[in-house]
Amino acid sequence: MGKIHERIDGRLRSFIEAQKVFFVATAPLSGDGHVNLSPKGLAGSLAVLDEQTVAYLDFGGSGAETVAHVRENGRITLMWCAFDGPPNIVRVHGRGEPIFRDDPRWLDLIGHFPEQADAPGPRAIIVVAAERISDSCGYSVPFMEYREERTLHSDYFGRKTDEEFAAYCEKKDHVGVSLDGLPALPLPLPPLPA
Repeated sequence: MGKIHERIDGRLRSFIEAQKVFFVATAPLSGDGHVNLSPKGLAGSLAVLDEQTVAYLDFGGSGAETVAHVRENGRITLMWCAFDGPPNIVRVHGRGEPIFRDDPRWLDLIGHFPEQADAPGPRAIIVVAAERISDSCGYSVPFMEYREERTLHSDYFGRKTDEEFAAYCEKKDHVGVSLDGLPALPLPLPPLPA
């Protein structure tokens, strides 16, 4: 049976931090806009900042729908599923904010991701203030075995300088502007702070 939680602590925090993958859902205000659902992973790219706040690193990729949606309206849901161990699904509904590389808060926030602090291709840090924290049974979620992290992302972007990464972002469709024409990442991409 599902339960509402007041905070992310104890068992709930341990569960979130142990998962290898999570999912992020956002949508624009427009009724005919595109709903976005993205899988997220990479060990060390998610941090529970406090009992009401989580954050994750937004890396370079094919689009920036999540960034565009949270810039427009802030609505975001994160979900974790137990693919091993006891069945469980945890959702955090909240308000998201993208923190870009030129934001003075970047340097403090990046410290919460020591495993990924020097990883190639970070574009933003998405900070989510929880408004509703819940879990449910997850009885129909299948068992799946974790094998290892994929290295394709870090291998590809690790061969680029930060300037080359910024040029890559500028050339991609739907990075500066979303599928629905909303502002997404600032372009040119601000350089990483020193």
